[in-house]
Amino acid sequence: MSAETRPVPAVPTSAALPLGRLAPLYGAQALATGATTVSTVLASLIMSGLGRESLVGLPSTLISAAAALSAGFFGALMLRLGRRTGLGLAFMLGAVGAGLGFLGARAGAVPLFLLGAALVGAAQGGYQQARYAAAESVPEGRRGTALGLLMLTSVLGSFVITGFSGAVEGLGNRLGTTAEVAGWLVGAGLLALAALLIGVWRPLRAPVGAGETITAPRLSVRQAFGVPGVRSTALALATAQGLMVTLMSLTPLRAHHAGMDHGSVAALISGHVAGMFAFGWVTGPLIDRLGLRFGYVGGAGLLLAAALTAPLPGTAWLGVSMFLLGLGWNLAFVAGSKALARHPAAQGVTDGLGYVAAGLGTLLGGVVIARAGFPVLAYACAAFALLPLLSAWRVRRA
Repeated sequence: MSAETRPVPAVPTSAALPLGRLAPLYGAQALATGATTVSTVLASLIMSGLGRESLVGLPSTLISAAAALSAGFFGALMLRLGRRTGLGLAFMLGAVGAGLGFLGARAGAVPLFLLGAALVGAAQGGYQQARYAAAESVPEGRRGTALGLLMLTSVLGSFVITGFSGAVEGLGNRLGTTAEVAGWLVGAGLLALAALLIGVWRPLRAPVGAGETITAPRLSVRQAFGVPGVRSTALALATAQGLMVTLMSLTPLRAHHAGMDHGSVAALISGHVAGMFAFGWVTGPLIDRLGLRFGYVGGAGLLLAAALTAPLPGTAWLGVSMFLLGLGWNLAFVAGSKALARHPAAQGVTDGLGYVAAGLGTLLGGVVIARAGFPVLAYACAAFALLPLLSAWRVRRA
């Protein structure tokens, strides 16, 4: 039995989090979030700069599709070889993809740029499962807290790299290209650093927790969803992810039509990101104390409020909606991730469904807006926001 997979003795649920040993994992995830902020978020601008205005949404579509396809693979790989190996390979794949994306964007080679974007998406399907590694590293009663802190460090990584936007622009000038293109090179470096950092991380226990009943490292969708508790957990996670990405992606279009300038739209996104990540230090411990049902019910209520306030007249309501959207996602996502930490073999499949829900939501949402208007989309999202209540009803234990 390797040092990575050797279980550790049970720790009292009141014990402090082992932050020293978790620091490399948290640091790697912060670097990965910073890499995403400086690269893939700006992919549509690169496509526009390459003269492919009609394809500005294609990189995001490829990223979501690749993440959906790779999540199950990385989930099985981590079960077989351990979290450290799986996460390290995911970060390295992301570094290669971001490097290829930079080369393709700088050379004006659209196929190469799209290949890089797809590889980064595939990497995301792996390294986003770092949250399960954090949850497995602490007693079950402290998993919400560990997940909340992971989300907080993630948003700090995003804010830090945003503060270096001037340096990224300067790098672009030295390379004879734009800041958006240079950001992909910076992203490659950050992901490479994340791979090195995860290499020194020492997991505290195997990716199979106490009481885990799954032994096969590879499960079909039917097998994974036959495990008690997985279906209701997957419903909450996929709903939260799908609604969050759909409204996050399409609300800026409504803001633009309402006359908001670029700075105001950026402020909307910042408020949304704050709702998603900045309060993890509060929501995580609350879920540990009050249980999974609190996370699902609270998340559903906030997602519902976000969808209902989005179509209200006045741009101020858009800011309220985006913040509530992020916070509702946070509650449902932390609760669902904590629950799914009990079922490692189902994690990759369930994460893949979340990416599929997000991709379908943005694709169909654009059609709905074009044919019926944004309010119809918002009300449809409000109806879907009630689905985590079914998950709450099925919870047997927190």
